[in-house]
Amino acid sequence: MPREDLGQLTWPRLVGTTSGLVGLLLASLLGATAIGPAGVELAKVLVSGPPPSPDFVIVFEVRLPRVLLAALVGGSLAGAGCALQALLRNPLADPHILGISAGGSLAAVVAMVWGGALLGAAVTVPMAAFIGAAASTAAIFALGRVRGKIEPYTLLLVGVVYNAFAGAMVMFINSVVDLYQAHGILFWLMGSLSSKGYAVVFSLLAYSATGMLLLLARVHDLNLLALGEDAASSLGVSVERSRRTIFLASALLVGAVVSVSGLVGFVGLIVPHVTRLLFGSDQRLLLPASYLVGATFLVWADTLARSLIGGIEIPVGVVTALAGAPFFVYLLRREKQKLLEGA
Repeated sequence: MPREDLGQLTWPRLVGTTSGLVGLLLASLLGATAIGPAGVELAKVLVSGPPPSPDFVIVFEVRLPRVLLAALVGGSLAGAGCALQALLRNPLADPHILGISAGGSLAAVVAMVWGGALLGAAVTVPMAAFIGAAASTAAIFALGRVRGKIEPYTLLLVGVVYNAFAGAMVMFINSVVDLYQAHGILFWLMGSLSSKGYAVVFSLLAYSATGMLLLLARVHDLNLLALGEDAASSLGVSVERSRRTIFLASALLVGAVVSVSGLVGFVGLIVPHVTRLLFGSDQRLLLPASYLVGATFLVWADTLARSLIGGIEIPVGVVTALAGAPFFVYLLRREKQKLLEGA
């Protein structure tokens, strides 16, 4: 589908496209819930207990919360990636690559190992992940400024260096804890959606909804910021205030995701870029579409991760990395070609 100018987005197209993507997501949720290494019979699922049948337990207590969590994680990462790409005017921007996820994961690991005794891991880990993601965002963007303005490729380099630093700190912590904690941290860092209940789903829903509402309130600013900070400022955008809101919302989304799923990389890179190619660059459509496509993408990625090799579960972060790394190389080469053609 060809791109359209900002002024050409109509309400019927916005509503129609969004409704179609919602329908695709709902169908994916139902389909993914029915798929798994253990076969279930629909009759035993619908007519159950008490006590509930094993099929009922598998579908409603194991698969459904996991599928819903995958949708929220994928949507949150894609929404944050979409906003950051518009803000930085860089298709390579992604919470994982920029180091925001790494900062949240470092703080979450510290809370998992030493902070759980204070308020309980269920409280301290999400709080620490958000604080870590927010602090990392502030530090990375401060270091990425050149003469008072954000330089996208400098920011990308800072993010890569920060990723290495945070990864080294996590590995250091992993080396000094006991074997049980080390195994849990390692599996969590590879990205996992297993062993989560509805309480975690509802908690992440609250964080995800808050972050997306903050971003949706700034879609007009995001459209203008994509033209450049000077152009946006001349058109009446309060650049600093909008940037702070977008950073805060992105940190909230990423921190909440990291606290429940670990590091799930490249969703915020792949999904917004593909969605932009399909539906255009108007953030009024692109932002909600990226969220819905990201949710659908991770639902199926996690279904593949838990169903591909019988009863052996592959961390979903491994699946997204295998898909995202080649895509990142492709984008990097394309941007390099653009720079050479413009020189």
